[in-house]
Amino acid sequence: MLQTLMAIFLTAACLSHAYGQPTMASFAQRPVIENRLLAERLDELLPKLMREQNIDLWLVIAREYNDDPTFLSLVPKPRFTARRTTMLLFHDRGIEQGVERLTISRYPLGELYEPVWEGGDLNAQWQRLADLVEARDPNKIAVNVSDTWPVADGLSHGLYKKLTTALGDDLSKRLVSSENLVVRWLETRTPAEIEVWQRGVAIARSTIAEAFSDRVITPGVTTLGEVAWFIRERFEVAGLEPWFHPDVNRQWQGADYGSAEFLGAGYAQTIIRRGDLLHTDVGLCYLGLCTDTQEMGYVLKLDETSPPAGLVRAMGIGNEWQDVLTSQFKTGRSGNEILAAAQERLQDKKITHAIYTHPLGVFGHAPGPTIGMWDNQGPTVGRGDWLLYPMTGYAIEGRVTVNIPEWNNEPVQMKLEQSAIYDGQQVRYLSGRQRQLHLVK
Repeated sequence: MLQTLMAIFLTAACLSHAYGQPTMASFAQRPVIENRLLAERLDELLPKLMREQNIDLWLVIAREYNDDPTFLSLVPKPRFTARRTTMLLFHDRGIEQGVERLTISRYPLGELYEPVWEGGDLNAQWQRLADLVEARDPNKIAVNVSDTWPVADGLSHGLYKKLTTALGDDLSKRLVSSENLVVRWLETRTPAEIEVWQRGVAIARSTIAEAFSDRVITPGVTTLGEVAWFIRERFEVAGLEPWFHPDVNRQWQGADYGSAEFLGAGYAQTIIRRGDLLHTDVGLCYLGLCTDTQEMGYVLKLDETSPPAGLVRAMGIGNEWQDVLTSQFKTGRSGNEILAAAQERLQDKKITHAIYTHPLGVFGHAPGPTIGMWDNQGPTVGRGDWLLYPMTGYAIEGRVTVNIPEWNNEPVQMKLEQSAIYDGQQVRYLSGRQRQLHLVK
């Protein structure tokens, strides 16, 4: 699988630019790559997860214009939405026979799903679904309803009522929440996906490197908003999906961070000046996997050839913060436990910090263990209680606050975020991490 995917990358028509942007698969090749990744996930990963969660039958039902958040992670590309009412049925027949994948829908879904309905009105469709479920006589019928996880709460109230009516009293008593299965499905990555994911992260990081350079920024002329739109347009031209608009902001010596200039709605029109410490937050999705990256830059003054030593030290402290946090990733620990252990060590080191690390994958803010929040540095009920599993992705996100001697000992925030995978032994950054400030010369 890995060799096949890499061959596609090498032979596909690529989009690139002079600054060394990593190559990207052509539009026509992207569905091919995504569908091969999906086939592997459905063939190898899904059966393991259904057995792990003791689920023998899983239903995913969605309607056009009101998709289940999990639906598009299960169906081949190019597909943008459910068509009419689309029903997927997954039934685990045991290790020897595996999980059968059925679609009870008006439109086929390709070779990954067996179509089992000839068409008709909605009543006939629901009756066909009920007949299929009854014939398989499952102990549990998992459906996407959840109080905790929005991604696992995709079955609308209207569809739920139709389902229970079609199944009848006996089968309806077997309905259970699929929330744990959905979270495990969405959070778990395969080795082949990680190879693809690295490319997306490299694209994000190289775009930031160009944005925070004199190729884009002219001190005294360029605005924060113009840099943000440079990043956004890079993604749009390449057909990459940003999952939020890039944010670019600045810190500077003598700043009043409670002022309208810093907090006001018009800060995007703020002109970048020499001596500014720049920060950006960027998220894109490529081949079905999302990235989340925050990096820092510095605009050299006319008499400077390197940034102030205090800022260089602050970046080093930021890297130390990352190392302390990721050292606490241990399989079976909850997000809250990882947070508490990291906070204790950072306090011992007297590093002023905040941790707001989150899972990353099919979604930018993905399901999995929440490890702190920017507005809550204590335990997070529910999501923070989720346990850490191997082969899961994270945005290692947070900040350190450091006093800068060259700025009259004023504090600055070094805000860092890098996309990473936890492989069961350690956290590995998908395309390295920032160790030096980007410089605008």
